[in-house]
Order: sequence, then structure tokens, then C-alpha cells
Amino acid sequence: MRDDICTIPVSEIFEETDGCPICRMYERAEKRIVEYILGDAMMEPDVRIETNKVGFCERHYDKMLATRGRLQLSLMLQTHVDEINRKIFDKKLISAGKKGEKAAKISETCFICDKIEFGLSRMIETIYRTYEEQRDFRDMFNAQPQFCLPHFERLVASFDKRKMRRYGGEFMDNLTRITGNYSKTLYDNITEYCKVYDYRSAGEKKATPEELNSVENAVAFLTGRRPEE
Repeated sequence: MRDDICTIPVSEIFEETDGCPICRMYERAEKRIVEYILGDAMMEPDVRIETNKVGFCERHYDKMLATRGRLQLSLMLQTHVDEINRKIFDKKLISAGKKGEKAAKISETCFICDKIEFGLSRMIETIYRTYEEQRDFRDMFNAQPQFCLPHFERLVASFDKRKMRRYGGEFMDNLTRITGNYSKTLYDNITEYCKVYDYRSAGEKKATPEELNSVENAVAFLTGRRPEE
């Protein structure tokens, strides 16, 4: 599978200022890989061998079912279910416990999740490198309105001070500032939204758009996923 299917130019993501940039990375990589799986991947034997072994998670089955690639998905499911039959149910000498272990292993793996993780890891490494080397990128990074909590944690956990000798401290300060400011603003918006339904307001308070969306925004901040997804 070509690297460019899993990765996208990092600067392209940070040119936008709508939500968490790492979430945008995830969503675009996911979209590309789903389209690839239901398109060109059908002609690549190596990909089909891998999808036969690991299958997909519930989220990505739903994503594929929502596209117009039902025939392509059916062909993959045909060979994937055949693989399950041969490795689990057609083998007479395997105990029920072993069959269960094999079934659990398949249920816990996803071809698309694996490829997204591969691409996302490479893109996050590019963020550190580009922040260290390019002033324009630092400006775009520092102008982001938010990072969701899971991706804030990931950027902190993956941070290697040895790779960012000049701008590592600035990077962490700005990442913390952006995420902390957004979290505090989110709290204020949720608080104001709750006041709309407080009996003491007597219907006098009207919620702003930011306050009306504060519940969905809080879920997205805490999980890295919009509720409707």
C-alpha cells in the first residue's frame, strides 16, 4: 500500500483553523483509505491477503456500507469469511478455546485502523520536525483554535526533546496554551448553556451558537470524535 494513501501534507492541514488539526488528519486519512479499499485495492493481491486475515472494525464496516462500494465490499467479505471458515471452523483438531481465541483476534483487528495509525504516526513526526525547521509552520500551529484532549495527550506523549532542541519548549507551551484556553472557553459555554434552563433565569437568557453547540463540542474535545460520527 503506497505511503501517500495513508499520509497527506501536514502544512495543508494546518492552513485551516477549524477544530482540532489532528482530528482533521485522521478524518482525511480515513476517507482516503476507505476510498482506496473500495477502489484500487481490489486489484492488489497483497492488500486482499491482509484484509482477508484481519478484516475491519465496526466503525469502518459502517463507513464502507455508507458508500456506493457495496459490490467491492461483498467481494472482500466473501474471501474474508472464507478465511475465517478455513482457519477456525474447518479445522477439527482445534479446541473450542483456541477457536474462540482466533475469533477474538480477528474481531479486534482492522485493516483501515492499522493504516490510519501508520499514516498518523508519520504525520505527527512531521509536525515536530516542521515546527523545529519552519517559521511559517510554527505560526500556523500557534494560530490553531484547539487540540482535542486525546490528541493533546498524544502530542505530549510522543514528544522527544532531543528532536526539538531549539523550539521544543515553545512547542509544548503553545500546545498547552491552545488546549487549555479552549477547555476553559468550553467550560464557560457549557455553564452559560446550563443557565438557559435554570429556573432562576425565567426564560430571559438566550443561548449563543457557541453555547448551543457546547455539548457536542465537549464530546468532540473529550473523545476526538463528533457525536454524529
